[in-house]
Amino acid sequence: MEYWLPVIWFGVIGFGVLMYVLLDGFVLGLGILAPFAEDEHQLDHMMNTAAPIWDGNETWLVLGGAGLLAAFPKAYALILSALYLPVLLMLVALVFRGVAFEFRFKAERSKPLWGGAFALGSLCAAFWQGVILGAIVEGMPLQEGKYVGGMVDFYSPFSMLTGAAVVFGYALLGASWLILKTEGELQKTARTLARPLVLVVVVFIGLVSAWLPFLDSRIMARWFDTGNFWWLSPVPLLVLVVAFALWRAAMAHGRDARPFLLTMSLFVLGFAGLVLGMWPFIVPPSLTLWQAASPPSSQGFVLVGLVVLLPVILGYTWWSYRVFAGKVASDSGYH
Repeated sequence: MEYWLPVIWFGVIGFGVLMYVLLDGFVLGLGILAPFAEDEHQLDHMMNTAAPIWDGNETWLVLGGAGLLAAFPKAYALILSALYLPVLLMLVALVFRGVAFEFRFKAERSKPLWGGAFALGSLCAAFWQGVILGAIVEGMPLQEGKYVGGMVDFYSPFSMLTGAAVVFGYALLGASWLILKTEGELQKTARTLARPLVLVVVVFIGLVSAWLPFLDSRIMARWFDTGNFWWLSPVPLLVLVVAFALWRAAMAHGRDARPFLLTMSLFVLGFAGLVLGMWPFIVPPSLTLWQAASPPSSQGFVLVGLVVLLPVILGYTWWSYRVFAGKVASDSGYH
């Protein structure tokens, strides 16, 4: 079990992070798209599509962070040491977003101000999440298992690129969510935004992929070693196929769920490509899962609790989305 417990926990943490990206990503996308709302009433409509379920999505972020601390404490310490500032800024932006989301529905004269705060908080949270991703993928300077870089070493052209990529990716998630949940003028606006966003996201995927082989972390080395490219090649091919299908589905009326499902598929494929490149490192370029893992007894003990907790989280998530399924009318809302 010394081999398999870290692998299981790596899968659990990856699943939690992916669920957070997919579920809270579209809510952050709504905030990023808020400036495109025609008026306050339309912004009310946009926010009401996510109002009943948005705060439960952050459970997955907590699961990912707590799992990292419990199963890979060395990686947790290294990542926070290197990325303390962007992690702090991301958390502040998430709090700012959450406060603005709730306060805006209660405000009267200051409603536009809170709408702007919701948009700004969402934009900043998405950007810093992308920066954190880029900094981890780029690799961290380690010496004898300790971080030896500076406080702002996360700042690089590549991490800024991934920050921008995540912003546009979340905006695409938000647009496809609005296609799924709305009708009329708001859905028309979302469809109009979705098509150019698909093209921009594909360009960002291409730029990031082209940059990866030149990073010190050598995260793409696995793709080209000993013939691996041929059995990994379906991933980029599927990205192109899904992107083309999404570009067509964005303007195809009558199948409103398809753009959202295809957008989530695009994120899943991108996530799979990064994981395949990083394996078996949890902190590139040198810290593996087994080097960063806590003792097997600790991992096994926490895993028992996870076996109980994870089905509860999954069940609650499914139930909440099931209860609030369907279109949200412009004259109705949760608040």
